[in-house]
Amino acid sequence: MSENSHDSGSTPVTGPTHAPDRRAWVAPLISTIVTLPMGLVALFIGGLTPMACDSCNGAAADRFDAGFTTAWTVLCTGLILALIVLVATWAVPHQLRHAARRAGLALTAPTVVGVTFVAFMALVDWP
Repeated sequence: MSENSHDSGSTPVTGPTHAPDRRAWVAPLISTIVTLPMGLVALFIGGLTPMACDSCNGAAADRFDAGFTTAWTVLCTGLILALIVLVATWAVPHQLRHAARRAGLALTAPTVVGVTFVAFMALVDWP
């Protein structure tokens, strides 16, 4: 009989790639433990950044405000993107054939936070 044939109501034989992955939760958990604190620290530092120009006035304040507005938008967008990637990491099916995809997404989430924070710091026109 063929591998996928049904005889007397039995289920078809599944290959090793369709087998459930018992360690599917490890990569998303580590990514969550790393990504969420990184994102919160980035958001906290980004929120404190306007205090760098409290004593600024005139042209320096205008340049800082323009740069900060753009940088804040980039930071918020990047953190939302990292959160979406983190949710996608948990949503990948728990099968062995998706292990590489799950690990890739798990590594991408904290990387997005890091790149976003560096972009934020570069976009601010510091006084």
